Amino acid sequence: MTTQNPFGRSITAEEIIDSLGFFDTWEERYKYIIDLGKELPAMPDAEKQEDNLVKGCQSQVWITHTLDDQKFQFNVDSDAFIVKGLLGVVLAAYNNKSASDIKAFDIEQYFDAVGLIKHLSPTRGNGLKAMVNKIQLLAG
Repeated sequence: MTTQNPFGRSITAEEIIDSLGFFDTWEERYKYIIDLGKELPAMPDAEKQEDNLVKGCQSQVWITHTLDDQKFQFNVDSDAFIVKGLLGVVLAAYNNKSASDIKAFDIEQYFDAVGLIKHLSPTRGNGLKAMVNKIQLLAG
């Protein structure tokens, strides 16, 4: 299932930065981010367990992973459309990457380039940081 995930493969962090630059308003950018979430493969209900929940998110967010040839393959889901899109933004940076690539990636610079944090509510921003922290912890 995780091999179908386009994030970190055909949908990259650079592509998201470029795509968001084409939109004039944040309303258009949010629509694009929500559409990104629709590209996420479905997470089996069996993986939506308490120990896969991300603490600190306003919405329910689940993250699981497998390793394939030393590269992390993440499976994610949320009960909120915008959060699924935000997960897509995060996975574009982290999916199909090695632990050292995940640790080396400057996520703050990426979020600055996207202009995301300043356009999210404080609780949504904290949730985004919680998602990133969970992935970074999984990468060791």
